[in-house]
Amino acid sequence: MNATAPQLNLAPLLDVHSVCKSFRKPDGDQLVVLEDVNLTLRPGEIVGLLGRSGSGKSTLLRSIAGLDGPTSGVVNYLGQQVSAPARGIAMVFQSFALFPWLTVLENVQLGLEALGVPEPEMRKRSLQAIDLIGLDGFESAYPRELSGGMRQRVGFARALVVHPNILLMDEPFSALDVLTAETLRSDFLDLWGEGQLPIKAVLLVTHNIEEAVQMCDRLLIFSSNPGRVASEIPIDLPQPRHTQDPRFRALIERVYVEMTARPRGEPRTGPKSERFPGTGIGTTLTHVSSNVLTGLLEAVNEPPYNGKADLPVIAEEQHLEVDELFPAAEALQLLRFAEVEGGDMKLTEAGLQFARGETDDRKKLFARHLITYVPLAAHVRRVLDERASHTAPKSRFFDELEDYMAEDAAEQTLRTIISWGRYAEVFAYDDNRQAFSLENPA
Repeated sequence: MNATAPQLNLAPLLDVHSVCKSFRKPDGDQLVVLEDVNLTLRPGEIVGLLGRSGSGKSTLLRSIAGLDGPTSGVVNYLGQQVSAPARGIAMVFQSFALFPWLTVLENVQLGLEALGVPEPEMRKRSLQAIDLIGLDGFESAYPRELSGGMRQRVGFARALVVHPNILLMDEPFSALDVLTAETLRSDFLDLWGEGQLPIKAVLLVTHNIEEAVQMCDRLLIFSSNPGRVASEIPIDLPQPRHTQDPRFRALIERVYVEMTARPRGEPRTGPKSERFPGTGIGTTLTHVSSNVLTGLLEAVNEPPYNGKADLPVIAEEQHLEVDELFPAAEALQLLRFAEVEGGDMKLTEAGLQFARGETDDRKKLFARHLITYVPLAAHVRRVLDERASHTAPKSRFFDELEDYMAEDAAEQTLRTIISWGRYAEVFAYDDNRQAFSLENPA
């Protein structure tokens, strides 16, 4: 067993037990973001939290870091409950989070200053951390002088310099271009495998499936609304891992299967479960443009797929990540243009008809399915039809949605309906007036 192999016989560094997190909505009800989340992290492990945006992964990381406590449940670090930022837990953020007026060295020293480390020791450890992550010679540079990859290396150095037991990483590579992210991941894994990093375990939040399989010893797959641990997948491949290894590809496939599995009790057919009974307009919609939906339908229709495609393959071919592919696949499923299960997407007869149709035929078909299968679109159209003016303010629908979902979810849902309604020419929207209308009320 090497220095970084998971040491399952040791007591966990971190124990998250029955954690729930909710926020109060404007109407006074609670929006549940996390529900009954349990996880452990032991020495030598890199554990990945994988799921869509909105599944509560970053919220959980903030609770573990002591930045925002859970509504219920406990986070224990070394047997002690975390109620404030804990010494021994450090975090690397997606957005670099550097102070632009400080040099590289000054940015890295910040954590040690907060711990009251003497100046000579602080400088020595900071220079060692800067050298370790490959920025030796840039100590006096300011963030504005660095590339994105170099700035994220500073973020890593700042986290590592305090010699934490646990390193929390919140999508640390997602703001970087593909090549830079790949280089930084490889460098991190090399240092980890050689035992050069002054940390005992890593908790990584990501929405990049390939990244998760490449880096982690275990994956926890999160479902959404609210966020729960839906399944756990062990990754038992030795490092370094090669993306074209059949075992690697098989694990990628397994993750897609897990992430597209229907929740227990959800029917195989019929509309998505309604947020509140009677109207069905409360389903939260993730914005996906009609161009993306059209492109995906066309891609799956073409050879060699001919109407049925493996999601990992189509994602790689179309350069789509989880937060792009899954919302598009779910939208096509909602509109009855595709079925998604077991990591595969299969076009329905309507989906095939759309992919093979001309522009006008596509619009008419999209309009029929939008009104039939998306209750909010039918609701907006019905209100416009019934009013003599054939207009209605956005606020009329926003206020209705906000009673049942968070403000940002209501905004996103309306943005989606506006985009799809415009494409289908079911209704129009004037952003200056913040109002819906019928383009041709007659």
